[in-house]
Amino acid sequence: MGRVGFIQDKLEIKFLILYVASRLIEPVPFEAMQDLTMCDEGVDFFDFSECLNSLVESQHLTLSDDGLYAVTEKGLHNGAICESSLPYSVRLRADKNITIYNQKLKRRAQIKSDIRPRRNGTFTVTLAFNDDDDQPLLKMELMVPKEVMAKDLAARFQKSPEQLYTGILNTLFAEPDGGK
Repeated sequence: MGRVGFIQDKLEIKFLILYVASRLIEPVPFEAMQDLTMCDEGVDFFDFSECLNSLVESQHLTLSDDGLYAVTEKGLHNGAICESSLPYSVRLRADKNITIYNQKLKRRAQIKSDIRPRRNGTFTVTLAFNDDDDQPLLKMELMVPKEVMAKDLAARFQKSPEQLYTGILNTLFAEPDGGK
């Protein structure tokens, strides 16, 4: 039975992988590459895996020790030459998914947290919310008595640092209540 979808062979799968990899803002794990590449019914898992490995072997992609894939100069060059052969609808779907994924990567890079034990048995939680240039909009250190509390604070901060930032600004700019 023939393939269903616009992608018809392994060469087109390789073109699609290079297309995706060249538009990502940082190296990504296998699962992300798989999710972003399998945007067409013509791509199946086994062919995708084989093509991804082939692109690493041919040095179009690199695979880091921590399992992250990134495009090389060779991959950028060859991918740019071949990307027009990908069906337009596949490129549109890939672009949409890549944009969403890159936004998530940017967001994750803007929010940082760190937990360090202190000599007295308590913990220091450092929370930072940065702008696009990695400059802090908000950075604070809090002392908490237990590690589980530190992890909870870090997790809550990851979800909505803007809310905390806005709350602090509103509190600081609020009119004093006059001691009432």
